[in-house]
Amino acid sequence: MLYLELFLSFLMIGFTSFGGMSMIPLINDQMLSHGWMTSQEVADIVAIAEMTPGPMGLNCATFAGSRTAGILGAASASLGVITPSLTVCLLAAMFLTRFKENRLMGNALYGIRPVCIGMIAAIIVQQARTNYAGTLLGISWQAILIGMIALVLLVRFQWNVPKTILVSAILGLLLGR
Repeated sequence: MLYLELFLSFLMIGFTSFGGMSMIPLINDQMLSHGWMTSQEVADIVAIAEMTPGPMGLNCATFAGSRTAGILGAASASLGVITPSLTVCLLAAMFLTRFKENRLMGNALYGIRPVCIGMIAAIIVQQARTNYAGTLLGISWQAILIGMIALVLLVRFQWNVPKTILVSAILGLLLGR
């Protein structure tokens, strides 16, 4: 029964999100509402999914399913989250020539973009609350310092993401709460 619940939860996430970061609020909601994980565990899974090669939504589903119900849970959640995308891609491939010049489809995508931006902004705020909460004045100064260092390394020194993640992880070990 748990495997079916995982499949259906991630099927719903796959059908109602647009991939990537827009999936995180939905994954968080499902994990918390079913009592499968805490907010901190979801934040940890998102961090791991971002570092792991492959689509973030699929990685989150795999890790969440594995954490909840082992290997079969990972398979159930992963299958659930990819089913909508696979279905839509197959249908789109069948009707590609019709969608290519369709004004209605272009207008629909134009309306969907602001929704995606709003969902990403919401998850940034929610993740900031989880990741930057601490004991001194309610803020984790160590996490803010690590984030600022990572930003400087990425923007000013144009480091690649894996190297920046490695430095951030080392700083997290050294400065961690």
